[in-house]
Amino acid sequence: MPTPISQMQNRLLATLEKAELDRLLPNLELVNLVIGETIYESGLRQEFVYFPTTAVITMLYLMEDGELAEIASIGNEGVVGISLFMGGHTAPNCALVQRAGYAFRLRGRFLKAEFDRAGALLRLLLRYTQALITQMSQIAICNRHHTVEQQLCRWLLQNIDRSKSNSLLMTQQMIANSLGLRRERITEVASKLQRHHLIRYSRGSITILDRAGLEKSVCECYWVIRQEFDHMLNLKQDHLVD
Repeated sequence: MPTPISQMQNRLLATLEKAELDRLLPNLELVNLVIGETIYESGLRQEFVYFPTTAVITMLYLMEDGELAEIASIGNEGVVGISLFMGGHTAPNCALVQRAGYAFRLRGRFLKAEFDRAGALLRLLLRYTQALITQMSQIAICNRHHTVEQQLCRWLLQNIDRSKSNSLLMTQQMIANSLGLRRERITEVASKLQRHHLIRYSRGSITILDRAGLEKSVCECYWVIRQEFDHMLNLKQDHLVD
């Protein structure tokens, strides 16, 4: 039997006070997201926010030449569609499903109504937005200043943090697209990590063999992002006013 999917599997929803979650529950809809599915497109109106549980969604910026660049990825630590509660209805980026799985979606108007109560949820979502901006900033820094090996280690650790296992169903081409690199370069670096017994990869699958070894190889960007989200999710709601 498949494991039941709970709202508590999304760490952001799990931090809510019972009264706030109870107001959202009747309007939360469980959806099964398939890899490559478009959640929203650049410039088009958004109707839903998504709280991933087992899925991972990547936010991509579409450049004039048609190339896509990842600016952030969101899993069970967050919510997709912040422009809906930040006063906008469209976004300059698109969002695609990077890892298939489940998410709870909510019509923007229901979240906006709770946001407008100016209670703990408002403060939590603003704090989450700060953490998301930190992730975007660190990814930009990482892509500009750190080696491909460090970038790949960061990417692998970020995604394994969202998984209950040490394996990721992910092709090297998908990783290359996320990092804005050629697949051949990812193959080269992944082969090095495999020779050092840090990972094992086969077609469409990567298994982490030595997490501690990856952590020694990763740049500070991973730790900055992780600490920011952990701090945000571990804060008591009555302290979110700062």
